[in-house]
Amino acid sequence: MEFAVKVDQLSVSYDKASVLWDVSFAIPRGKLVGVIGPNGAGKSTLLKALLGIVQPLSGQIEFLGKPHSDKQVKRSIAYVPQRSAVDWDFPITVFDVALMGRYGRSGFCRRVKPADREAAMRALSMVGLEGFAHRQIGELSGGQQQKVFIARALLQEAEIYLMDEPFAGVDMATEKVIMSILDGLRAKGNTLLVVHHDLQTVDQYFDFVLLLNTSLIACGPVEEVYHKEMLAKTYGGYFAFLEEATKMAQKKNLGMP
Repeated sequence: MEFAVKVDQLSVSYDKASVLWDVSFAIPRGKLVGVIGPNGAGKSTLLKALLGIVQPLSGQIEFLGKPHSDKQVKRSIAYVPQRSAVDWDFPITVFDVALMGRYGRSGFCRRVKPADREAAMRALSMVGLEGFAHRQIGELSGGQQQKVFIARALLQEAEIYLMDEPFAGVDMATEKVIMSILDGLRAKGNTLLVVHHDLQTVDQYFDFVLLLNTSLIACGPVEEVYHKEMLAKTYGGYFAFLEEATKMAQKKNLGMP
């Protein structure tokens, strides 16, 4: 089996505090993977380590059978950061952010071609933002901002997509649009790792899950590893609270006492 992502004994620390410890897993190609775990579990750090943004203490990372330092491999990966990691006051338009998705192929210093501009508009159209192309990014709503960076990722025409909480702060209509795009990418054979927090939608959205809490708890098909016992190991006592809060919310929605 050919793996899209393979990690062996990855460890990362910040200021001597362990964030990831001895994490090993392998993701087959063509999977839509939910990266699940509590706050502070190391989910965002995992994506940054995969991208080379943070330097691991130890471990090996491979994409498509090649080391993640390989230049060709780097061009095959697209990244959607958390909204909180972006300076939304920066004077740049929606169109220009989307167009950045072409720089990995053409380079920052090369002249942008008409075909690149047309591709950027197509990507914005896919996420429903073609009418906002010339707005400054800070003028958009949270959901629209999220869509801009998804458009940029689409323009990279990558094989592997790493997305850090793409559903955070968006309404249900926007979430459905984003989910439709992710499903379409998976149908084309792309591999996606998506940091996600809504436990109620995991089995609806993903076919593969990675459960993380500093160390790897489990990694595999949803039907095999996404169950109460593994979630209890991942979240500890907090999972019991989450489960009870979910039951109470469901009862309230049904008008039950």
